[in-house]
Amino acid sequence: MSSSSASPASTAVEGPQREQWGSQLGFLMAAIGSAIGLGNIWRFPGVTYANGGGAFMIPYIVALLSAGIPILLLDYALGHRYHGSAPAVFRRLSRRLEWLGWWQVLVSFIIMTYYAVIIAWSLRYVFYSVNVAWKADADGAKNFFFNKFIQVSETVTYSPTPVWNVFLPLAAVWAVVILVIAKGVTAGVEKANKVFLPLLLVLFMALVLRALMLPGATDGLNALWTPNFAALSDPQVWISAYAQIFYSLSVAFGIMLTYASYLRRRSNLVGTGLVSAFANSSFEVLAGFGVFATLGFMANQQGVAVGELEGLTGISLSFVTFPTVIAQMPGGAVFGVLFFLSLTLAGVTSLISLVQVVAAGVGEKFALAPRRAAIMVGVPAAAISLLVFGTTTGIYSLDVVDAYINQIGVVSSAILMCFIVSLVLRRLPLLRRHLNTVSESGKAVGVWWQLLVGYIVPVVLSYMLIDTLIKFVTDQYDAQSYSRLFEGVFGWGAVGLAVVGVAVMTMVPWRTPVDDFAPLDLGDSETPKEVR
Repeated sequence: MSSSSASPASTAVEGPQREQWGSQLGFLMAAIGSAIGLGNIWRFPGVTYANGGGAFMIPYIVALLSAGIPILLLDYALGHRYHGSAPAVFRRLSRRLEWLGWWQVLVSFIIMTYYAVIIAWSLRYVFYSVNVAWKADADGAKNFFFNKFIQVSETVTYSPTPVWNVFLPLAAVWAVVILVIAKGVTAGVEKANKVFLPLLLVLFMALVLRALMLPGATDGLNALWTPNFAALSDPQVWISAYAQIFYSLSVAFGIMLTYASYLRRRSNLVGTGLVSAFANSSFEVLAGFGVFATLGFMANQQGVAVGELEGLTGISLSFVTFPTVIAQMPGGAVFGVLFFLSLTLAGVTSLISLVQVVAAGVGEKFALAPRRAAIMVGVPAAAISLLVFGTTTGIYSLDVVDAYINQIGVVSSAILMCFIVSLVLRRLPLLRRHLNTVSESGKAVGVWWQLLVGYIVPVVLSYMLIDTLIKFVTDQYDAQSYSRLFEGVFGWGAVGLAVVGVAVMTMVPWRTPVDDFAPLDLGDSETPKEVR
């Protein structure tokens, strides 16, 4: 590969004109909105409870400081310095690396096709909550959700039969998101997050306060936060902490990289990264209070311990356990509307960021305006959402695809990004100086950051990936629920589809002058030469 030194700011070749955030606050709210998603509400409380309760916060904070924030800052530095979508950024790092950017884009595309369906469920349940519709079901909230709402098939295979209960809310979700992306970064993404995020926080605070006043709420909080320090000797507890932080912060698969590319020349990357990370973690802790206070009430009503309850995480928590509680509590309809509207808003802000990653990559590759890019990406994604995950067997497909794409696609993306940038291209010293210079933070990001990103994070994530691959190959993801054929089609098939998509998109010629670009140079005389 040939090399060329970074040009001074006065002689740098300007890249294609790119939208910018209207303000640093707009970027911060979008970043927080992306990080706060469905997993914060339904995953963190259950993971904490299962991994030592209050003691879990020790590995959680260690994981946040040693992996979450370092990778978040790496995303920020890459996006801001190389000023483009994920494929453009990695191509500008080295022309041989464009495929890594498309890997992040394809992973985001697959995630958003099923993520939208869960949001559609939440939106439909907002209206079901008005009259607590599942209360009339003699067989309870579980039967209502699985048999009357999503009409799940008893046969675990693929069925094209659509679930019309899901169709209208799903169409509404995609219409809103496509409209937001079509309006562009400032008028669309930024304005949407300035409305949705404060509304989410107000609604969720109201929900938590109501939950804390329920009989038995204290029992739920004691069950969640009572520390079991013996659990800290279990390596799996620490791995669970790293996994929670990693999936929660929306890092390493193009979102924060893309968002940072719209920042102005002088932007406080380090400060914004810290605020965004701690805001996300604070919301998770808040969700823990709300969820387990509610579960404490449920246990109180049933005369059992919290640990004896079923469905303490994931889809079961949101669409079976919580509706059961809502049907039992005074003022349940209001509580239900608050809960499911909060879940919907949390999901929408995250979905917007996923679609923006894909629209930015496709739009830049084919020189499309935001409106055309939003339609080109959103319409096919909406169709897949309905045809694959909006069917009577969609919940089975969703479960398997989510497991494989998150635990293989997202984790491999992070490992590759850290390994290539740090040890192959040796670009971390340059990126560290960029973070400190652009943020005017002096030496806030030290050599410790390079050690974490270059060594600690890849080692931890590699362990997670290898452990997952061994499990998936030998025992499957869930051998009790799915056949090898089904997991092969929807699990390995989703990964394989992403690989094919990467190959195709990498070979397609660019219609924008992606190589006619010099990285953002802030006049640092120590900036080393960059390999192109």
